[in-house]
Amino acid sequence: QVQLVESGGGLVQAGGSLRLSCAASGSIFSIDTVRWYRQVPGKQRELVAAITGGGSTNYADAVKGRFTISRDNAKNTVYLQMNSLKPEDTAVYYCNAVVRTTPIVGRDYWGQGTQATVSS
Repeated sequence: QVQLVESGGGLVQAGGSLRLSCAASGSIFSIDTVRWYRQVPGKQRELVAAITGGGSTNYADAVKGRFTISRDNAKNTVYLQMNSLKPEDTAVYYCNAVVRTTPIVGRDYWGQGTQATVSS
């Protein structure tokens, strides 16, 4: 069984920074693409950033230049560095990863979410 656990959320003032972590544990052979999503009540979950197994990244327009996604394969952990935070970044942030438990068996996993709140 594989688990994803997010951490690093909290309350910060506008202009501040947070670093979210997504740590995978369990029977892991490899981790392919990892994505960070966010969701506010009453709205659809939106993709914030993604990083492939090879390290290629992409970002939502709303966070480009402010957020950076990175990964530490040795630790099975992906990070989301969030700088210049705005009140509209307030959301629950979820980690999603395609995890292989064998070279040919992989599936999608989700973390439980971590709340990030940006005050004005």
